[in-house]
Amino acid sequence: MRLGVLDIGSNTVHLLLVDAHPGARPVPFASHKRPLSLVAYLDRAGNITESGQRELVSFVREAWRFAVQHNAEDMLAFCTSAIRESTNGEAVLARVKREAGVELQELSGPEEATMTVVAVRRWYGWGAGTVLDLDIGGGSFEMAMARDEQPEVAVSVPLGAGRLTREWLPQDPPSAGSVKDLRNHIRTTLEPAIKQFDGLGVPDLVAGTSKTFRSLARITGAAPSAAGPYVRRELRRNDLSLWTQRLVAMPVEDRVHLPGVSRVRAPQLLAGAMVAEAAMEMFDVDTLLICPWALREGLILKRFDHLLYDSDAPVRPVGTALVQKALQPASANGNVKP
Repeated sequence: MRLGVLDIGSNTVHLLLVDAHPGARPVPFASHKRPLSLVAYLDRAGNITESGQRELVSFVREAWRFAVQHNAEDMLAFCTSAIRESTNGEAVLARVKREAGVELQELSGPEEATMTVVAVRRWYGWGAGTVLDLDIGGGSFEMAMARDEQPEVAVSVPLGAGRLTREWLPQDPPSAGSVKDLRNHIRTTLEPAIKQFDGLGVPDLVAGTSKTFRSLARITGAAPSAAGPYVRRELRRNDLSLWTQRLVAMPVEDRVHLPGVSRVRAPQLLAGAMVAEAAMEMFDVDTLLICPWALREGLILKRFDHLLYDSDAPVRPVGTALVQKALQPASANGNVKP
């Protein structure tokens, strides 16, 4: 069957159509996206502005038409930190449902981390042992560790690359003082989150998911995307530290010309590198692997699991757009309930 996955993120809004069936890997069929940074539409009170809401509704309508034109049979539609943390997020979701006919499921940070580590586990298999996944988004940073498929700990902190760039690095290139202040902020924020992983032991495999990690790996020498998803790609902390120092002195216009760095992502590359470097240091990780699958694939795989094993999980017509039974509940402290 053909499944649509509508992802309303902090940097882009993206519809991915995949062909798959229960027990099979999802194969991308078509994609439709727009570089819509919702965090750029926040007013001083933290509300998504009228113009931002109109842009969002417009894209969701486009996505719905695109899915129908390409014969999608079902759709998962979700949003992450950009709407989750906005002051008027609930009203925005209601407006999208009313004007575009699509109901967006608001994912919590721990839910994002949980579904992403599911994708990592499926990609690397049981032979990978205990997995630690790190995922840097535009608004938040997710961490999860799993011995099995569901993580023992799944945590989200407000250290997204877009958010930090906007709030801490307003100059181009940034001042030495702002970089120092951001380093301190990242470590202060990470410390209590990483303490939640105490007692879980040393992971057998550490994965980095998200566009930020892929871009960082690419500028440090990893293979380009054209080489295909099965090429092993690594990000080494020593290389990352060297490039973080270079990025501090590099204006955005120069970053655009780095391999694997888009114009949309270039402004926030330094902040993403600083988060990645701090996390790898504090988790004592020398090298991590770049996983091709992340949140979208985790939701797709869990959706097909329920189609396979749950007779009460019918295919929904495109337009209802609900994330159905794909998420395990998470407790308030981020630890996933059994």
